[in-house]
Amino acid sequence: MPTVLVTGATGLLGSHVTRKLVERGDRVRVTVRDRSRLDNLHGLDVERVRCDVLDRRAVRRALKGVDRVFHIAGRTSLRAPSSALFEINVGGTRIVLEEALRANVERAVHTSSIAAIGPAPRGSTADETQPFSGGGLDVPYVHSKREAEAEAYRIAALGLPVVVVNPGHVFGAGDLYRSSTEIVLRFLRRQLPAYVDGALNVVDAEDVATGFLLADERGTPGERYILGNRNFTIDRLLADLGRISGVAPPAVKLPYAAALAAARAAESAPGVEPPITMTEVRAAGQWWAFRSTKAKRELGWKPSHHEDTLERTIAWYRERGTHGLVTPGTGQPVTLRVAGFALRRAGGVLDQLKP
Repeated sequence: MPTVLVTGATGLLGSHVTRKLVERGDRVRVTVRDRSRLDNLHGLDVERVRCDVLDRRAVRRALKGVDRVFHIAGRTSLRAPSSALFEINVGGTRIVLEEALRANVERAVHTSSIAAIGPAPRGSTADETQPFSGGGLDVPYVHSKREAEAEAYRIAALGLPVVVVNPGHVFGAGDLYRSSTEIVLRFLRRQLPAYVDGALNVVDAEDVATGFLLADERGTPGERYILGNRNFTIDRLLADLGRISGVAPPAVKLPYAAALAAARAAESAPGVEPPITMTEVRAAGQWWAFRSTKAKRELGWKPSHHEDTLERTIAWYRERGTHGLVTPGTGQPVTLRVAGFALRRAGGVLDQLKP
């Protein structure tokens, strides 16, 4: 029975991985911090150790007697400062994997992201072989995940058997920290008055967790595996969320230039948290569409039906009684429709003024 260390075990993805490791029969040790929320670990037979992945000594202590490491801790918020994203995503990866190498662990599974591959050409899909396409994209999260993956490969070259997994946009139950399911929460609160054209690969946290264990068991060290499921256009994703939840989706698709202008204006308003940021618009306007052929072929991975994922995510927020959710059947407010229409007209003017 191996001893396994999981970082980031209290979050959405980490908690699902932890649960599956317990079910597999492993001795599971998880890192927690003083401010960690432990709801997702309730009832699980795991050893908890106080450890911040940025504290090298604490990481070294946590790794004593460990056979395998699942490094999942990180930040996903597009609103987080660039310095914070690089500190935890890159610096944390460096410390955990360097110390795993020092501790002679048998294998490490590193959590990367489709962001580290970059968006696909519009209208197509990308796989693990695509050269990084996000170099000109001003989204710090994308670059932090790219650099973190590079750290994983660097340490792998020093002798640590590392398998890299690149999940799509993770939905599902258990997002205590409002990370990747934030778009669903905003939708259910009717805080998305408009949207831009783009695509998003959505995958269930439970399916990704299964993929992690398969990567541990069957993955080739030094290789990356995309774990994704349905490629949604933003139009289709919002329509499906509306159909399943009973909440009216936003009716206005803004031109990209108008959305950026609106976000810029919102960010400049003093003392008010913007409903959307320029970074979020830049990310949302990309074509995050991917193929998981390699994971299915080499790992035997098979994701569940995509509608089950949307239903689970919506149900989790409602069952928790999350504040601010609107009643199913309620339409979009007239004020938001009018604002969205005005922004769309503004975007048309901006497009006409382009050289």
